[in-house]
Amino acid sequence: MNPLELICKYYPVESESFRILTEHSRSVAGKALSIARAHPEMPLDTAFIEEAAMLHDIGMFLCRAPEIGCYGKADYICHGYLGAELVRMAGYPRHALVCERHTGTGLSLEMIERQNLPLPHRDMQPQSLEEQLVCFADKFFSKTGDGGEKPAARIRKGLARYGEECVIRFDGWHKLFLGE
Repeated sequence: MNPLELICKYYPVESESFRILTEHSRSVAGKALSIARAHPEMPLDTAFIEEAAMLHDIGMFLCRAPEIGCYGKADYICHGYLGAELVRMAGYPRHALVCERHTGTGLSLEMIERQNLPLPHRDMQPQSLEEQLVCFADKFFSKTGDGGEKPAARIRKGLARYGEECVIRFDGWHKLFLGE
């Protein structure tokens, strides 16, 4: 599959949102692929990782995020599951799971209910190694700012606002994927 073909179905190539989405997604894909290549002992599907990393934020145009050129109606936290619906409709259910499960370090049903989030009431935590890797790599890059890679300490500080379980999950991935 060619993820850019699907992205172009929803984003005009000349738009700011297209530029931001594709630059961010390329950064995430690059980091995820670099980590995957450093772990030949892990059964990772690198073609899938690259495609899924490119598509993980495809639903952002459906959300209100004017700072990244998105003027939809939904809250930004909805971009994952909304993007998953688009990717599922295109015939890529495995890629859709990455879209749905990449927000934060994943969202448990308990977190969704406790925080009264405007999301479907189901578990949205990454399951496969590929899902976990894309989610992990995504944390290192923002869609705003200079586009550079964030240090792990800054990521931990940001995740701490959402609960200790998010930091613990990130730290587990950090050890698994980076050995640190």
